[in-house]
Amino acid sequence: MRVLSFYIGLLALVAAPAAALAEGEPVDVQLVLAVDSSSSVDMDEYYLQLEGYAGAFRHPDLVRAVQSGPHKAIAVTLFEWSGPDQQVVNLPWRILRDEESLNAFADELAAAPRLVVGGETAIGAAIDFAIGLFATSGAIDGRRVIDISGDGISNRGRDVTAARNDAVFLGITVNGMAILNEEPALAAYYQAFVIGGTGAFVMSARDYVDFKDVIVKKLVREITTIVDGRDPRTSALLALNRHEPRGAAPRGGHRPQPPARAPCDFRDVPCRRGG
Repeated sequence: MRVLSFYIGLLALVAAPAAALAEGEPVDVQLVLAVDSSSSVDMDEYYLQLEGYAGAFRHPDLVRAVQSGPHKAIAVTLFEWSGPDQQVVNLPWRILRDEESLNAFADELAAAPRLVVGGETAIGAAIDFAIGLFATSGAIDGRRVIDISGDGISNRGRDVTAARNDAVFLGITVNGMAILNEEPALAAYYQAFVIGGTGAFVMSARDYVDFKDVIVKKLVREITTIVDGRDPRTSALLALNRHEPRGAAPRGGHRPQPPARAPCDFRDVPCRRGG
């Protein structure tokens, strides 16, 4: 059934009218949605994530959030990630400004196929990939936010905090959605090692069913967060200092964290060693 959904999704993406692409238009937020597609995420769980996002973009609270900013528009893109070299853009940049464009994007989310199937969990590489996407948004102005969701800690690839620190140094905020079905202490890991930047926060879902309810609140908060009037890089450096313990290395530095190949060592939480 999921194979059939894959091909139906491909056809729908070709046939459905896309939401407006970002073409030099000012926006309030440039938002990168980074969706976990590693081996620990089965097909049902993956599609529950997309269904959750689709429902969120149809929600009236999100429409109000988008229209609450001075530009009354956001730019958004979504990619899937797993291992160090496994990141694929599923939905390219769109500008969303009203109920019609949000509903069109929700339709695309509901029909989107899974493009990355399996692999390890390389959060640092996913953050690096997300950073590069902002150069292709075509939008101007707006806070730059990475929304990364996952159900496990990083077990491959680049040091997570080094990638996070690079994002923060560039004025980018990294927020996290921790899905706790595999690792109950994952929210603490995201808080310590993944998130950073002005207004950064973590929200958690008990499982992929709960994800559908929580993601609406998370997106509303990301879109409506009010930042101070400082230069984004100044605010980012202040935020980075709040996330670094005394004596930790700044941008690009390496802070003690669970070994890349031993995800089960974090706070003695039992967990799987797969993706």
